[in-house]
Amino acid sequence: MEAKRYFQGTGRRKTAVARVRLFPGNGEIVVNGKRPEDYFGPRDLLQQEIRAPLAATNNLDSFNVLIKVRGGGVHSQAGAVRHGIARALLDLDPDLRPALKKQGYLTRDPRMKERKKAGLKRARKAPQYTKR
Repeated sequence: MEAKRYFQGTGRRKTAVARVRLFPGNGEIVVNGKRPEDYFGPRDLLQQEIRAPLAATNNLDSFNVLIKVRGGGVHSQAGAVRHGIARALLDLDPDLRPALKKQGYLTRDPRMKERKKAGLKRARKAPQYTKR
């Protein structure tokens, strides 16, 4: 059987969806054709968040990561990327599951925006009540 050229995973958070591919390499990360610093801006927290699954499994310099992400905002996209990288690492080696599960990287965050209800201005905000 032929060896895989890359390992892939799909990550989701709110309305953001990230398709992640791990290639054997030197630790280079590309998000939608840009470096993560250029795509996510100067937020160090987001840089750490997307690298967290690789750091937890000691694979920071072992793989080049190619990411295509769309939908949502920058924080949701970073969460989707983190989820996708964790799933791709699981595709690479199922023995990494306990380390990733312990950190919570495999759990899909179920929180979504609440829908607007009829008769209300937003999901829960009602029109102002006037007695007279």
